[in-house]
Amino acid sequence: MARIAGRFGRIEPRRAANAYVRGLLADLDRKNCWNLAEHAGLAGPQKLQRLLRTARWDADAVRDDVRAFVVDRLGPGGVLIADETGFVKKGARSAGVQRQYSGTAGRIENCQIGVFLAYATPAGRALLDRRLYLPEHTWLADSDRCQAAGIPDEAGFATKPALATAMVLAALQAGVPARWVTGDEVYGQDPRLRAALEERRMGYVLAIAGNRRVELEGVQVNAAEVAARVADRHWHRYRAGQGAKGPRWYAWAWAHIDENATNGYRWLLIRRNLTTGELAFYRCYAPTRQPLIALVKIAGVRWAVEESFQAAKGQAGLDHYQVRGWTAWHRHITLAMLALALLAAIAAAQPSSTTDDGIPLTLPEIRRLLAALVLIRHRSITDVLRWSHWRRRHQATARHYHYQRRSDP
Repeated sequence: MARIAGRFGRIEPRRAANAYVRGLLADLDRKNCWNLAEHAGLAGPQKLQRLLRTARWDADAVRDDVRAFVVDRLGPGGVLIADETGFVKKGARSAGVQRQYSGTAGRIENCQIGVFLAYATPAGRALLDRRLYLPEHTWLADSDRCQAAGIPDEAGFATKPALATAMVLAALQAGVPARWVTGDEVYGQDPRLRAALEERRMGYVLAIAGNRRVELEGVQVNAAEVAARVADRHWHRYRAGQGAKGPRWYAWAWAHIDENATNGYRWLLIRRNLTTGELAFYRCYAPTRQPLIALVKIAGVRWAVEESFQAAKGQAGLDHYQVRGWTAWHRHITLAMLALALLAAIAAAQPSSTTDDGIPLTLPEIRRLLAALVLIRHRSITDVLRWSHWRRRHQATARHYHYQRRSDP
């Protein structure tokens, strides 16, 4: 918290931010402003709601501090990973919400979509940056709706790959010592993202669909057609990192593509599931020649962002917010990223070898220890009953106005 203290001009929002982050790491079922305020011993949630909505502080500046903290604790030579995640919401007033596909839910849902940039090294992984995706037709075409949600006038439409490109370039400009970028098919299919990385001689391994065309020996062919031509002897068995159930072994093949292109080397990387035979494809670039195993390792790192989402939502309350506005969304997400960065930093500081039979401390176990040993707060019976009365009184008021609105002709 000392790293971000200078981003607050007054002591009140600085103390509120401290209470907010401590609450995000505490043992709470739902980490919304009500529960966070109760955990902090406040009389009500107003101070924390004001922190997210109207207090004067720059969430982007705090995001820069989080990014510097992550790089400092996880070390250089990492991989930048772009991906999005969904936040299921009710109603139509939350910034950017609409019925759209959410990979989190696995179906079309009424949700917000956030595009994130993660950083992964052998020491750990954490989230560096975030952008809220704004649908063009349902939001940016409706100026009144945008104004009600607090969306700034300069927030124009940007595709998810464009948001990822902006975050990657901002990270590189800030000096993040990454050597590679990776992402799924949403980002691998965008030529402008690939061109921006190649211009900066930044290596990438980006997933693409099997029907995407590549140039092989001067001829445009589908990626799936290239895989069909690979002889059995050209498949190599490599491990793509460690999964939840052990090492993830696949068969891999590659082909040199875009041979007439200058300024680097480009490959089509093909992954085959050893059990089902299912294929996956990656467009790859590097400014220098690379062995096959190097590309395989980068392709395997992409799953680190999914693990970061799982940890951020499960341990740091990334999706527990109850705010609708543009500013409040970015502020909550940034503070949740800070809480996740702390867990990742503690995990990275563990000794490389342990003397007992236990596994190294996981992020959930670190959070539990913090909650039990550092963040625990003993509340009196008076405090518990006072908050129970406050919640019920507030819920009664909300119910009264809700019924009144429903009955108004």
